[in-house]
Amino acid sequence: MLSDTEIKATLQRARTIALVGLSDRSERDSHSIARFLQRAGYRVLPVNPNLRGPVLGEWPYASLREIAEHVDIVNVFRRSEFVAGVVEDAVTIGADVIWTQSGVVDEAAARRAEAAGLGVVMDRCIAVAYRLLGVEHRT
Repeated sequence: MLSDTEIKATLQRARTIALVGLSDRSERDSHSIARFLQRAGYRVLPVNPNLRGPVLGEWPYASLREIAEHVDIVNVFRRSEFVAGVVEDAVTIGADVIWTQSGVVDEAAARRAEAAGLGVVMDRCIAVAYRLLGVEHRT
């Protein structure tokens, strides 16, 4: 698991965040956090096989494996039982960090990610961490 210092450095250098489970419904947490991340200067790629059109100006991907560009952070808005599959996809595409939102925990998947060289942040809201750690706005 990444320390607060490592998390801050990750958030400062990251450019692209794939948000797995992003909803096109503005009242959902995933949507508001994606909007926050965009305003902070990140490119947020929606990953959700149920989306049919752009979300926050970006065309969605059905899975991480469809993304051809480098992904710095894979932010997971799925239930804990789906994390292992997301980690496998994140490893396959060469992502740098797997980050699960508050309440999303899979210790075995975290160990698998770390063994593959990915940084891991688990059970922590990315927007809250951004604010609490004093990450500078990138816009």
